[in-house]
Amino acid sequence: MTDTANENLQRTPLYALHLELGGKMVPFAGYEMPVQYPTGILKEHLHAREKAGLFDVSHMGQAFLAGDNPGKALERVTPADVQSLKDGMQRYGLLLNDSGTIKDDFMFSRLAGERDMYLVVNAGTKDGDYKYIADRLKGAATVTTRFDRALLALQGPMAGKVLDRVSPGIDKLTFMKVVRATVANAPAIVSRSGYTGEDGFEISIEGKDAERVARALLKEPEVAPIGLGARDSLRLEAGLCLYGHDIDETTDPVEASLVWSIGKRRKMDKDFPAAEKIMDAVFTGTKRKRIGILPVGKAPAREGTEIADKNGRVIGKITSGGFGPSLNGPMAMGYVETAFANDGTEIDLMVRGKALPARVAPMPFVPHRYRRPV
Repeated sequence: MTDTANENLQRTPLYALHLELGGKMVPFAGYEMPVQYPTGILKEHLHAREKAGLFDVSHMGQAFLAGDNPGKALERVTPADVQSLKDGMQRYGLLLNDSGTIKDDFMFSRLAGERDMYLVVNAGTKDGDYKYIADRLKGAATVTTRFDRALLALQGPMAGKVLDRVSPGIDKLTFMKVVRATVANAPAIVSRSGYTGEDGFEISIEGKDAERVARALLKEPEVAPIGLGARDSLRLEAGLCLYGHDIDETTDPVEASLVWSIGKRRKMDKDFPAAEKIMDAVFTGTKRKRIGILPVGKAPAREGTEIADKNGRVIGKITSGGFGPSLNGPMAMGYVETAFANDGTEIDLMVRGKALPARVAPMPFVPHRYRRPV
């Protein structure tokens, strides 16, 4: 990439720290981001599974939604049950367009004692997302973007123990709880969540505090910096969708196997974008479904690889694929005709003109280890 092209990329508040740590910087969602550090993707991945990994996700789009009833207003653009969300909780939602396909997936939180809702959307779509939300909610709620804030993710089985040292009491949080707290003497919004399938936290802080907080966490012996490469293999092992790959505006919640994110009340009321169409698909089915795939052998099948039945007819395409370090083998997800979506179905992956055998497999490939209430 030329210097001129790099000039158009943004940098997170941790850019200088990434360089100091030997991060290999690549363009991602309009930012210069570390894809890996000197230890390499494989070791970074396994470190996050075994100890605790620190990720810079400051490129994500943070905002606050204000209004008399921002939760009710937000339901104009998502099928999630926002109004029932309790104080101090977070929930996953889909942002739908008028045709009922997915503009983005996002997280929304209700901080205890606060009327405004806290939102986090994906990096590559954040400007369009917040414009869409603001336009659709006009007169009922207003969006204040906070792209000046940083976001860190501390993920892994030792994350709670580590974070509690710099934010005493935080380890009491359980999965999808969110709270205002102090982390390494910096005011923060902390949720027990993440996108690796591991226990962990996401920590939203002011940009000016980001490097100091990151350094405080990296001082802990269990913590290592982790780049985008391992973040991708971790989320794929966990069976989690990547927007722009596994879900986008050509997919709807039913074929993406994300019907669980539609609130029960919303299903009954059918008061979200394209509700009739989506609920009809829930009951009558769709032409294709998102599935997990385990190739036979060691050769990985990448995004865009065609999926064929045993007679050689193309029945779908891989949307994410690669090597799973925790599995010690290849894995993928993609879409196939619904008749081939049952677990155990034998399929072929067309790699460089060759049919490689694979089978449909349940996701997650690696069990989730979220800290749920006892």
